Amino acid sequence: MELGREKTAPLTEEGKRGKIWTRDFILICIANMFIFIGFQMTLPTIPLFVEHLGGNDQMIGFVVGAFTLSALLIRPYAGRALESRGRKFVYLTGLAIFVLSVGSFGFAGGMAFLFLLRFIQGVGWGFSTTASGTIATDLIPPERRGEGMGYYGLSGNIALAVGPSLGLILAGLLNFRQLFLICAVLGLLALILSSIIRYKKVENVQKATALKWDFYEKSALQPSILLFFMTVTFGGIASFLPLYTAQKGIPGIQWYFLIYALALMLTRAFAGQLYDKKGHRAIFIPGALLILFAMLLLSWLPNQGSLFLAAALYGFGFGTIQPGLQAWAIDKSPRNRRGMATATFFSFFDLGVGAGALLFGQIGHVFGYGSIYFASAISIFISILYYLFLLKKEGKQGVAA
Repeated sequence: MELGREKTAPLTEEGKRGKIWTRDFILICIANMFIFIGFQMTLPTIPLFVEHLGGNDQMIGFVVGAFTLSALLIRPYAGRALESRGRKFVYLTGLAIFVLSVGSFGFAGGMAFLFLLRFIQGVGWGFSTTASGTIATDLIPPERRGEGMGYYGLSGNIALAVGPSLGLILAGLLNFRQLFLICAVLGLLALILSSIIRYKKVENVQKATALKWDFYEKSALQPSILLFFMTVTFGGIASFLPLYTAQKGIPGIQWYFLIYALALMLTRAFAGQLYDKKGHRAIFIPGALLILFAMLLLSWLPNQGSLFLAAALYGFGFGTIQPGLQAWAIDKSPRNRRGMATATFFSFFDLGVGAGALLFGQIGHVFGYGSIYFASAISIFISILYYLFLLKKEGKQGVAA
């Protein structure tokens, strides 16, 4: 049994595993899909909007970083609030903040106001995504957590399949104000759906509220740190790949995001089931190597075919790793700490994206866009070394994989 793995629930009398696709699980997946579509539509269009306002590559990094910083700062509070105030309060509050901030983007006439709105958006995003992941965890049978989180992740993957491409298409047909209002309407749909979910009651409220200076869940740190090195690469892709391909004269960036999302969807459920059966050793190294090759290919990027191949490799790699790491973080945490474990996990997700955007904004400005993806490959290599260190440490402690 792996270090920290939660004991799974016994099978039912009929010898069947617990049911994943309940009414409330379907609702949280659909709500998550809508909010992610709205979010994904902004990823490739915010850099274009910054350019429209007169900003440069460095300013793009700061605008992306503002969003990530606020999401990162709010997640520990969101994790505690999930245990003290309840899932519904945190989720609906986050969605409402997201809707109001994104709907206001198009009214920004300068960089200062946009920077402030992105900071506010990050607060809403930190609340809503921390809550939704915890809610999904509540609804999934423990013995099928890897599989269930894979299915839950599909809602975000579907959004990724249509969001960036839809955003780029609409940016060519509409003005930015209309584009961002559409993103806000999608968030509003998520808010409406989330209001009818039957949320589970919070356990151990007094204990949760007493931990005033509780900022993370220690047992979730190892998979969260590994995730950080993965999502550093996403900061470079989401913020600069559209500009990089335009500079190289390579068309089809919208197809990159579609191929990436389809590859994610193909691997999610399979990788989750593999984690449930074999643990993280079966998924991490293969997934990390796929991402490493994708980053090296992007750093070279001779033609459109290499762009599409990189998208497939990145999708297969990230789709293999992410649900397993999230399930690992939850498995290692006590039952009454799942909210904080989810907050810790996504804090490192945000930290990786933000650090990547800020760092790569400077690297791209000085050395060119291609250097961003070579640096991303180095980040993945570091994650592999850290993972091997963890395996060696477990071996010394005499823990079987």
